[in-house]
Amino acid sequence: MSALVVALLAFVVVALATFVGASLLDQRRSQARLIKDRLATAQKAAEREPDEELALLRDEQLSKIPALDTLLRRSARVSAIQESLLQAGLKFRAGNFLVMCLVCGGLAAFATLVWSRNPAIAWAALIIGAFLPYSYVSYRRQKRFEKIEELFPEAIDTLARAVRAGHAFTTALEMISAEVAEPLASEFRQLYEEQKFGMPVRDALMNLTERVPLVDVKFFVTAVMLQRETGGNLAEILDNLSYVIRERFKIQRQVRVHTAQGRLTMALLMGMPPTVVAILLVFSPDFVRPLFYDPIGHTLLVVSIALQTIGYFVIRKIIKIRV
Repeated sequence: MSALVVALLAFVVVALATFVGASLLDQRRSQARLIKDRLATAQKAAEREPDEELALLRDEQLSKIPALDTLLRRSARVSAIQESLLQAGLKFRAGNFLVMCLVCGGLAAFATLVWSRNPAIAWAALIIGAFLPYSYVSYRRQKRFEKIEELFPEAIDTLARAVRAGHAFTTALEMISAEVAEPLASEFRQLYEEQKFGMPVRDALMNLTERVPLVDVKFFVTAVMLQRETGGNLAEILDNLSYVIRERFKIQRQVRVHTAQGRLTMALLMGMPPTVVAILLVFSPDFVRPLFYDPIGHTLLVVSIALQTIGYFVIRKIIKIRV
């Protein structure tokens, strides 16, 4: 037994040493590559044509460890997680976020295993605990997008007034970033800075739709690009767009009124079973104790949680009407 422990420790130490050495070597290579690219860019700066398009390059690292960053960049799902973190307004890297998910899942599984002594429930707790941080990120992302939708008509009105007063479109973007509240101000500030440092306005607008994939933002970008290509009164186009967005808000509020009963039903059906179990644990613990200590009770718990989850998504699908 002691020989097995020594061998396991030796394996862990050697693996860690190899990983650290490879990380340091990869970091030195990445720094040398970066210096080489900068020197090449400086040497070719005089040869660049005046009308040649310039692109803004942003280094979005998924992890501070170069080897881990290289590994994570091979997965499209990890890149999507990094994009979701940015859209939620969180300053996390995808690598740190994945470690946080693993830690939460491990703690939940350990606590459940100590409490119930059932590996099946521990595995279920591991999965649920690992998804809790991602659920929080999705919640923050949704709330941020709702705030942006609420502020977007005001931003369009400000842009229309600035254009009508004689300001250029790019100057009006800077005015929006200074007058509109967050989080929309930061998005327009980034849009203004991208086109200011050389990115074409069309590409900067497309980047805005990638950062904020909302229907209203896509309408705005499409209208602006069409006006720049075909001409027309931009202020009038923006006024009409603002009116359409506000009318969509009215319809959405009417839909929420008509689906209020369904949302209340979903809340009652989801909250009633845990409430009943909590009340029984307080007033009649002997009656509900087999549910947590008997193998049949463990199976019933897993099945009930699965059915509750399925019911939640079914009801949510019914009451969610896109306008």
